[in-house]
Amino acid sequence: MGYEIDFLQVGVDSSKSGDAIALRWGDLHGPRGEQTVAVIDGGFMDSGEALVELIEKYYNTDRVDYVLSTHPDADHASGLLVLLDKMQVGTLLMHLPWSHEHTNSISDVFKSGRVTDNSVRERLKKSLDTASDLEALARSKSIPIVEPFAGLGTKDGVFRILGPTKAFYESLLPEFRELPQTVEGTASSILSKAASTITNWLDETLDIETLTDKDDTSPENNSSAIAMLTVDGRSALFSADSGKPALTAVLDRLDSEGFDYSSLKFVQVPHHGSRRNVGPTILNRLLGPKQLAEERTRTAFVSAAKEGAPSHPSKKVANAFRRRGAPIYTTASDGAKWHSHDAPDREGYSTATPLPFYDQVEE
Repeated sequence: MGYEIDFLQVGVDSSKSGDAIALRWGDLHGPRGEQTVAVIDGGFMDSGEALVELIEKYYNTDRVDYVLSTHPDADHASGLLVLLDKMQVGTLLMHLPWSHEHTNSISDVFKSGRVTDNSVRERLKKSLDTASDLEALARSKSIPIVEPFAGLGTKDGVFRILGPTKAFYESLLPEFRELPQTVEGTASSILSKAASTITNWLDETLDIETLTDKDDTSPENNSSAIAMLTVDGRSALFSADSGKPALTAVLDRLDSEGFDYSSLKFVQVPHHGSRRNVGPTILNRLLGPKQLAEERTRTAFVSAAKEGAPSHPSKKVANAFRRRGAPIYTTASDGAKWHSHDAPDREGYSTATPLPFYDQVEE
């Protein structure tokens, strides 16, 4: 049993980051029938084209067994429209926030008495139009759709969804964008849409860390499906755009299972390396405490646009991962990244260089 994970470059000529990830596992030296192929998010339209090309060239197939759309943002879902159109797909895993199952009696939480369950559904579909189009395309091609909640997984348990739970997901829905103000108020304290200009810099060392547990990400990002692949005693965590509440719930779940964190060999850095999504508490639980000397114990990948700095990825986050033995490799610097275990060699691929340790980081 082996696996390989491909992070494609999204936002080649822009500052807009996104995720487009292909992976397969099984006997990668054997026939297609002994392998499983999956895609996690598809970036933008051009990323979808690149995914199709990569899967056909390196995975030698035109069929994807599982497609996971982690959350409805266009920088993750748009390319999946191309993938579903051009390839055979076994199952689409995606949340359907506008479904009656999630919006029954949801109007009760909004201040305006004129809000109805149906109006909420329509507003969600309109604001999340890319995800709505993805659902429509899947249904037109008779591709089964399953919502990715915690506990879902392949029969062999190799690939499974760790979060969110259905209850946590539905608690986030009333704060999705374009919805009316709730009785308790809006989620404006969670995320400021205005981007601040970074002018101040802070000094850091291996011992001095300025990343904090403050800040958080949007409800849509916290609704991201978080997945884990476990092959041959080695685990890989795919975190999408999840923030601290979502990651904390997943870590609590892993702790309750007695998960051996030393088996975690690969980690996706959440939300393109934003400092809003992780802090020391999360990273200490996931990766272990800060090290007195740099020692690589696992690999971290981040999907970041070529012009995504300084937020994607944050230097604070890069240093924090490196302190804990997980140097970050980014798609921003020199394109797509490939991580594998017991997989066929690829001609033209060479060893990548991780992000360095930064002596100064953004405030």
